Amino acid sequence: MIEKRWNVLPSPPQSFIDNHPELPKIVSSLLYNRGIMTAEEIDSFLQPDYSKDVHDPFLFKDMEVAVRRLFTAVEKDEHITIHGDYDADGVSAAVILTEVLEAIGAKHIDVYLPHREKDGYGLNNNTIDYLADKGTNLIITCDCGISNATEIAYANEKGIDSIITDHHTVPENVPKAHAIIHPKVPDEPYPDKELAGGGVAFKLAQGLIHTHHKSHETLANGISHEGFEKWLLDMVAIASVADMVPLLGESRTLTKYGLIVLNKTRRIGLQKLFLESGIMDNDMVLKKPIDANTIGFRIAPQINAAGRIDHANVAYKLLTAKYGSDAIDLAFRLHENNKERREITENYVKQAIDNVEKHQLDNPVLFYYNPDWTTGIVGLIASRIKARYQKPTIIMANNGDVVTGSGRSVPGFDMIDSLQEMPEYFDKFGGHPMACGFSLADSSKIKEFQEAFIKKCSKKTKDIDMTPTLDIDAEIDLADVDWKLYDSLDKFKPFGQKNPAPKYVARGVTITELKPLGKEKKHLRILVTHNNNVIRKTIGWNLCTTDGEEKNWCKLLHVGDTIDIVFEIGINEWNGNRELQLTIVDIKQV
Repeated sequence: MIEKRWNVLPSPPQSFIDNHPELPKIVSSLLYNRGIMTAEEIDSFLQPDYSKDVHDPFLFKDMEVAVRRLFTAVEKDEHITIHGDYDADGVSAAVILTEVLEAIGAKHIDVYLPHREKDGYGLNNNTIDYLADKGTNLIITCDCGISNATEIAYANEKGIDSIITDHHTVPENVPKAHAIIHPKVPDEPYPDKELAGGGVAFKLAQGLIHTHHKSHETLANGISHEGFEKWLLDMVAIASVADMVPLLGESRTLTKYGLIVLNKTRRIGLQKLFLESGIMDNDMVLKKPIDANTIGFRIAPQINAAGRIDHANVAYKLLTAKYGSDAIDLAFRLHENNKERREITENYVKQAIDNVEKHQLDNPVLFYYNPDWTTGIVGLIASRIKARYQKPTIIMANNGDVVTGSGRSVPGFDMIDSLQEMPEYFDKFGGHPMACGFSLADSSKIKEFQEAFIKKCSKKTKDIDMTPTLDIDAEIDLADVDWKLYDSLDKFKPFGQKNPAPKYVARGVTITELKPLGKEKKHLRILVTHNNNVIRKTIGWNLCTTDGEEKNWCKLLHVGDTIDIVFEIGINEWNGNRELQLTIVDIKQV
């Protein structure tokens, strides 16, 4: 295991504290280190207000053009196809656009979600031919499309208009679509640049809803415009957390309100999925409130599993199910897909680890290629290997005769930027600075691609300290951990990218008791004292691993030892009781 360097973030300058005397010191520190400086930003962050903190969708330069084209399509009864993606972000975006088009009266709507292995990411000409044969007049992409200039041009030749909604890195060659709703395209004035694909789709939905409201009292389904808009926010929350966009600004507001909707969801498919996966009990009551962690670790993985193991249509049909009998079958199928995905992932991770340990420990970038693997899992394997070794990682497998790869990066190395500098190796590629996907143009050039990519990474990072760092919000005494502190931290939820759960370090903590927990004894409860005789309970998940991936702290720690711990503060609830729980993030022996 690579030990992380602990970095205790600086306290805010006195001028910042003086400018905001109403804030507790710990809150001031958290805000300052998240770059939230002004009174307006602080108010928006701590108390998001949907009426003030969600931007006008018509700030997008192409929004009016897109909305006008869609209303024309509805009026002329044109055939509209929504082209989504196979992950939770793309599926959620497709649900949003389908439901809003139905609500404004569209009659001929199809949804096309690509098969991960047969179609690959984004549009392709075969799909466009298929849609043209079905009579499609207008394609709306969601969570894809910005890298498909060639395919959009082909659709134009076929007489099919296209509206792109996307948020991925913008290539040099921007598609000539009828309209592009994308916060990062050149000269785009829209103020929030970090929306997820589902967030961008929601902005188009808002544009349609607000325009429809000018001439209609209700939507086609009889629901009020305002109410319908807010009921879509559950999909935005799932998309934003699943795609790991920064939960700041507008995405934070949309996610916070989306969690409110998700906790009282009317979607029968989600209700059955929650029941199947133990989020709800048999009386259809949530066992505990759904938060961003519930989405990230329990809901999104199951939605993603459809596209990895089966087809994303399973997830889409579940989220739009109208009947309980359909939803029960789909929820079971999705849950089984996720179990299969977990088993395959563990098997693949072990194979990749074995290869890295034997051949690549000194390499700046880790590669693993297995022609027999399913390509639906390679992104997960790349994430796991990157997390273990804290190095950029690319995992590849065969999709028919084509080599398909997925990469995950570390802070300091922009992965998609490097791919854009070597386009000659790819048939297609896309992604973000920290994640990418691609297919090689020539499968015989795997080794050449690896060598060129390693060379590029080495050059770009030669002056950067790539030691993994754990940012810590403050050093504190365990005696200061109380309900007042927890209540202050609670205002920072939902936690996510760029707004992680606050972490604290307590130094010189003495162990008074150790107890392994769980069926396989992988977890560890540690009772400690710190600068007084008060005993505090901490919990460390997976601290007692046996596969070598982490230190086995069950063997390394003993009663009486002194340690430093980094921890997060949460709540443990059981049998109606609530207590503060300190969850260990990292340990160092003193």
